[in-house]
Amino acid sequence: MSLQEEIIARFGVKPVIDPEEEIGKRVAFLKHHMKQAGARGLLVAITDEADSAVAAALCKRAADSLTEESGRTYMTVGVLQPYGEEPELEACYALAGALGLKHVIETNTEDAVNEIALESEFGLKSMGIHQHLGRGGKERVKARTRRIMQGALAGELNLLVVSHDHASKSAAGTSAAEAWAGTDVRPLASLTGNQIRQLAAALGIPGKAAGVLKHGTAEFSLSVVSLEDFSLYLEGGTLPEATRDKLEEQYRRTEKLRSLPPGI
Repeated sequence: MSLQEEIIARFGVKPVIDPEEEIGKRVAFLKHHMKQAGARGLLVAITDEADSAVAAALCKRAADSLTEESGRTYMTVGVLQPYGEEPELEACYALAGALGLKHVIETNTEDAVNEIALESEFGLKSMGIHQHLGRGGKERVKARTRRIMQGALAGELNLLVVSHDHASKSAAGTSAAEAWAGTDVRPLASLTGNQIRQLAAALGIPGKAAGVLKHGTAEFSLSVVSLEDFSLYLEGGTLPEATRDKLEEQYRRTEKLRSLPPGI
């Protein structure tokens, strides 16, 4: 078995999908886990990317379907988590409105992130190291602060936290760290970025969000291969040899981000 075949099998990616079939399967998956956990709904972060939009749309369908079936109210809560003022925030609110989300919470992370960074820098100073947190360190604080806030809200409301990481990002090593931290369900885990765009079209995701895919946060500046190339690779396609070699090297280099911490 080639490395490409091993990676495809690891993530369970199909070379070709039927978008409607995948939507139905993932809605059923979310409903199953809500019922199994005794949860009252789902919480999902809203960004200006296609993976977030598709995850939120699937959550809305699943919660609405359970509400109709059971007569109980199941909710989908969208969480917007800017750091200070961010130009994408208006588009995120517009997306949440277009998806029909009744519950939208904004939790600005700036003060919490800066306080954690400051305390960390005091800790370094006590060791004689006089420096600010590096860009990667600050981004790690941002990612974990967002997850802590999501977990706090979900715990109070008895919701499951839904991740929108997907196979292309996981293979690239650009979403794996957040995928393990505080996530309850991952409904897009076996889809590529290209396949998520197909689901976005089938779900009628409006505007720019239907096609936008990003590598993740600035924490992961090591990516040298595009998500489009990762999508093609995971779907069994053929890449130029130089691109394939870079992709596989990136996959190997980021393995620790996809694995549980070692234990004994």
